[in-house]
Amino acid sequence: MLIGVFAASLAFQAGSAFAESYQGLLKKGYTVGKMSQGKSGSLGWVLTGKDGKQFCKSKVSLAVVDKKTLVSILASGRMVKVDRATFEAGIGGPDPSLPLLSDLKAGRVGPQHVGACTPLRG
Repeated sequence: MLIGVFAASLAFQAGSAFAESYQGLLKKGYTVGKMSQGKSGSLGWVLTGKDGKQFCKSKVSLAVVDKKTLVSILASGRMVKVDRATFEAGIGGPDPSLPLLSDLKAGRVGPQHVGACTPLRG
């Protein structure tokens, strides 16, 4: 019984050690691809490195399109246009922390906007 628990523990540790943080992958030399949709429909980025590929989910829920428009990014990956002036009036002014949608789509993304990374198979 104890050997079975030990083997299961090792298998769990090996699997969880393979999923890494976005910053950890960048430090290992992984490159960030353009924004894409994962199997679940969520948006994120494929990072490619010598050890393979990982999909890192987006944590962004709102992004700037231009001076007049924002997009709300839903969990399904769908983007809904939002009037920027109305939004900013509601929160009391501009939010400088919002990323540009063009940067997100191009893979120019900061660690604060990236969630969990999981290995891609195949």
